[in-house]
Amino acid sequence: MGKAVKLSEFLQSNTNIELASVLVSLAEGCKIIARLVNNAGLSDIIGTTGDTNVQGETVQKLDDLSNKILMDYLRASETCAGYLSEENEGVVTLNTGGKYIISVDPLDGSSNIDVCAPIGTIFNICERLTKAGEEVNNDDFFQKGTTTKAGGYAIYGSSTIVVLSTGNGVNGFTYGAEENDFFLSHPNMTMPEKGKIYSLNQGNAAKFDESVQNFIAYCTVVDKETSRPYSLRYIGSMVGDLHRNLIKGGIFVYPANKGEKKGKLRLLYECIPMSYLTEQAGGKASDGHQRILDIQPVELHERTAIFIGSKNLVDKAEEFLRG
Repeated sequence: MGKAVKLSEFLQSNTNIELASVLVSLAEGCKIIARLVNNAGLSDIIGTTGDTNVQGETVQKLDDLSNKILMDYLRASETCAGYLSEENEGVVTLNTGGKYIISVDPLDGSSNIDVCAPIGTIFNICERLTKAGEEVNNDDFFQKGTTTKAGGYAIYGSSTIVVLSTGNGVNGFTYGAEENDFFLSHPNMTMPEKGKIYSLNQGNAAKFDESVQNFIAYCTVVDKETSRPYSLRYIGSMVGDLHRNLIKGGIFVYPANKGEKKGKLRLLYECIPMSYLTEQAGGKASDGHQRILDIQPVELHERTAIFIGSKNLVDKAEEFLRG
């Protein structure tokens, strides 16, 4: 690997010891998840557990296992105080003396496991509000995205890459199997300001408000001046679609259905970390009316609509939604 910078070395130079410890422990857990994903077809970890999570969704075996792995590794960090996950009903205290809390989607897009499409882990880290020595509580997690200290994702695809920000831009680290470590491979990642890709489940278009349908129609109209029609690309995992759009430029759309105020994706451990990362890369994230990072969370598993990606496309989507 030559002089490639290790993730741990990068963090030691770019953040404090406590936050670096949380992120390194998280990355260690992601290594294990990556191996499980790569060998899922050879072991009894494909399929459902027979249980449902707090959202009423069927729990995949690998969802449950990934959640337990991350909890174990983050507990070992000793600096991670609290843990919130899609797979847990409430918050979990890991270390009463820890400084940070983490909100996690352990395996985003897990329904893609059987077909080998990209899936990932999404995370958001804040400083706790309760005092050291106390148990964490819900209020620790009811923080706006503007308080985020680190956020990002790991993507398990043709490569395993951790993409993160600690508040000073975005960097990607690719896993080297021979060295069993992450190395800086995508320094100073920036999202193209003008994108030509839109990502959404267009099969659900009839369920969306007319304003969203009009934006979709805008994306498909032929107009040479604005390089339309835009290309529809949809993987079905937020990590997969955002990773592509971060590199190539585009917008990921998951709106609320007609008559609903909120969408499907979770605010604390999907939309806030991805919005934080996107803004750090020069992009934009909105619920169609306001900045995602300005939303005040009031529920642990709160949902929101989201329009996220290249600034020109998010601006245009907001134009349609605001009328």
